[in-house]
Amino acid sequence: MDKITYASLGSLGDDFHRSFESALSYELKKLGRSHPLFIRGQKKKGKAAPFTDVSPSDSRQVLGEFQSAGREETAQAIRGARLALPDWAELGWVQRVAFLRKAAAILTERQHRLAALLCLEVGKNRIEAIAEVSESIDLILYYCRQMEQHHGFQFAMANGGAEQTRTVLKPHGVWAVVSPFNFPLALAAGMASAALLAGNTIVFKPASDTPLIGFLLYEIFHECGLPVGVANCLTGPGKVIGEELAANPGVDGLVFTGSREVGLDLVRRFNQVRLRPAIAEMGGKNPAIVMPSANLEEAVEGVLRSAFGMGGQKCSACSRAYIHSAVYKPFVELLVEKTRQLVIGDPLQRETFLGPLINSQALARYEEAVATGRKEGRILCGGNRLPQFEHGAFVEPTVIERAPVGSRLFQEEYFAPVLALAEIKSLEAALELANQSDYGLTAGIFSQEEHECETFFQQIEAGVTYSNRKGGATTGAWPGVQSFGGWKHSGNSGKGALGPYYLQQFMREQSQTRMKRL
Repeated sequence: MDKITYASLGSLGDDFHRSFESALSYELKKLGRSHPLFIRGQKKKGKAAPFTDVSPSDSRQVLGEFQSAGREETAQAIRGARLALPDWAELGWVQRVAFLRKAAAILTERQHRLAALLCLEVGKNRIEAIAEVSESIDLILYYCRQMEQHHGFQFAMANGGAEQTRTVLKPHGVWAVVSPFNFPLALAAGMASAALLAGNTIVFKPASDTPLIGFLLYEIFHECGLPVGVANCLTGPGKVIGEELAANPGVDGLVFTGSREVGLDLVRRFNQVRLRPAIAEMGGKNPAIVMPSANLEEAVEGVLRSAFGMGGQKCSACSRAYIHSAVYKPFVELLVEKTRQLVIGDPLQRETFLGPLINSQALARYEEAVATGRKEGRILCGGNRLPQFEHGAFVEPTVIERAPVGSRLFQEEYFAPVLALAEIKSLEAALELANQSDYGLTAGIFSQEEHECETFFQQIEAGVTYSNRKGGATTGAWPGVQSFGGWKHSGNSGKGALGPYYLQQFMREQSQTRMKRL
């Protein structure tokens, strides 16, 4: 099977669909089980009542029961990770790479099963689901290659006289890994594998909306032979677990992907104990710009896929577009036509493009955005919940125009399939509006004029930028191809995941000088 990425434009072949449906049938028989916490290799129960994980497509479908860890269990996991640290760090980078390569091989073997579960637990369509599994595999292998190519990040320095010096990157210690619901496999695998390859041990907390995928990733780490306590898995309320992760001095680093509000609060509290490395990716309000010379078919395709893929529940989703007045009318007409043709429904079905929103809170955000659009602008298409899906939050992708450029529709991240359009008269005006945001994650332009694309790349305030990308105006980064990290309130490290500078953030430098014997 050819690798499917988020920017893939072709349909999936019949071989894939047969394998997917066979895997789905297998996984459906296993649903509804009770799953423990894993602390230092031991199955544990939380003192609080367990919680139920249900499918966003049909809340009657129970995917599993999960333990609710509290501060006590979180502290135990931190202690377990610390006890495992010396042996894991001493093992050396070559052995650690071998363990993680085995994890990638297991993911490859189970790719269709995991894709089926992503459809069930997250509501992704088939192409989004298998692309996420592929990204997870590539993330682990890319970071493995980074370790190999840099020989474990040990380098000889300039030597003089009787001194010989080398610089070595060493692990920090115990890392908290907190992953989001929207990419529960890829982002968790990327953050966790980077921390582990660097020689750290981890306490892993998957999102409460997607605990099953996180739990299965932990099982793969366990199955690949990681020593006891190197990886620990906690499910349960983010607020309670996060409080202990932030306050406990036994945690040496934190990596988080999620909302700006939660991320900023977590990072602030994390550094009240002592200065510790914290890597946070925190959302986006991502613009696309369409200029007169653009290929309108490609521009519409790219904006549509970025705005409405996975229901806009991506931090890289295109939620605002600035269209030049010379092409505004034909662009909008084509966009509305194609948006109305999108198939909304059960994500397990072959023809579905758009599945459900993840939960009732996501539905409320969608309805808030639509209400703002009705009040301040004009809804061109969409704006409704689909009543035929009474047990899931299925909504129409929505296009809004004529809202003021200072509207919340152009400023706030709704994490929903809502796209706001504005008409502009120049690239300078579009760039000014695009940069008037607290966020700076992704951005795209459609123009056949090279000087316009170059001006865009020079002036746009975003960490991930694209021109003329039919596969996704602002979405679709891939390991080793596009680094993925935000500016401003979209991220705090200045170095993106998926790229050549990410892995080093999980290590600290030590200079080692030896005196030559005469």
